[in-house]
Amino acid sequence: MTSPPARITIESIAGGGDGIGHLDGLAVFVPRTAPGDVVEATVRLRGRLGRGEVVRLIEQSPDRVAPRCRHYLGDDCGGCQLQHLSYEPQLEQKRRIVQDAFQRIARRAVDVPPVVPSPSQWGYRSRLTLAMRSQRGQWVIGLHGRLDPGRVFSLGECPITDDRVVAAWREVIAASALLPAAPELRGVVRLLGTEAGFVVEGGSTWPGARDFAARCLSLSVIRWRPAHDAPRVLVDRRSAGTPEESFEQVNPAIAAMARSELVERAMAHAPLTAVDAYAGLGATAGELAGRSVSVTVIESDEEAAAYVARRLPAVRVVVGRVEERLAGVLPADVIILNPPRAGIDQRVSDVLNMAPRLRCVLYMSCDPATLARDVGRLTSWRVASVRAYDMFPQTAHVEVVCELTPEAR
Repeated sequence: MTSPPARITIESIAGGGDGIGHLDGLAVFVPRTAPGDVVEATVRLRGRLGRGEVVRLIEQSPDRVAPRCRHYLGDDCGGCQLQHLSYEPQLEQKRRIVQDAFQRIARRAVDVPPVVPSPSQWGYRSRLTLAMRSQRGQWVIGLHGRLDPGRVFSLGECPITDDRVVAAWREVIAASALLPAAPELRGVVRLLGTEAGFVVEGGSTWPGARDFAARCLSLSVIRWRPAHDAPRVLVDRRSAGTPEESFEQVNPAIAAMARSELVERAMAHAPLTAVDAYAGLGATAGELAGRSVSVTVIESDEEAAAYVARRLPAVRVVVGRVEERLAGVLPADVIILNPPRAGIDQRVSDVLNMAPRLRCVLYMSCDPATLARDVGRLTSWRVASVRAYDMFPQTAHVEVVCELTPEAR
């Protein structure tokens, strides 16, 4: 049920990036608003929560700025959530999001220090994923709308993405008539060091593949994942041997800062042995091994695991899912968790709650809500420190490093 427009004062920013206000005692989530805004909004009630859409901005927050990207308002792009908010308030709201998640979900009172800012607020993304829709024989290549996820608008710019990635995408768009024949595809351009790779997903035949590769000379790697067949590497012109399916973070500069903190926190516990779970390409494992720590990595992706084994011969590599392999590689002094957004399996929590001789668990998360959920399940552990990093400026996402030490047993 949608109410008539109502006056709402925005108090803070929620985890998904919406502003939060109250109407008749109920929390109302209003996208594209800033703390301090007073808005007139229509409200759709859902149980004890409301979802609002701004009809009119009555009073503007001093923290508001004009969005830099023309798609943010012009196409109601769903990729960013906070471009209308100046940078320092973005950081403060993210700090509050992390603190609130620990209090509300984990039931842990945690004092979260100021968020570490990104060295670059714009042009930081080393990877850009776009949707591709065939409409009347022409490709529409871009991002999804915020209110209509089924709609795709043509992308002309993306100020949060590295110019080299955007340039590679423009090359792909110019050659789009040669893409696989399909109603829709999904494409990813990512930086591989100083080079660029492209992965296209979907379709069953690609007769124009050779001509497409000849047109897109800036792409060092072109990989195709057909709808019902094994992935194929169509082009590999790389000068280095890094896997084209990069497991590195989309903001390399701030990722390096977060990883440095992770390693320093680990070394503070004087470990002789460590487990790097969800290890990716082994960047953290390599730094620990370089400090004379005996490291075991667990990684489910066989290509990434093979890369770690080649690059770090002194590191023990275990291929498989963490929930199935973790118990078998213990005991250890320190465990590092860097799971995907969904967090860790309950079986991982169970193992950690019973793990002998473990001095520290370090958990790096891109989702404060799932981190807090998992910390709440780790009943044998206390939160020793939390530090948030602005991995994704202009969006509501934030990276968190959480240090856990054993409760008295």
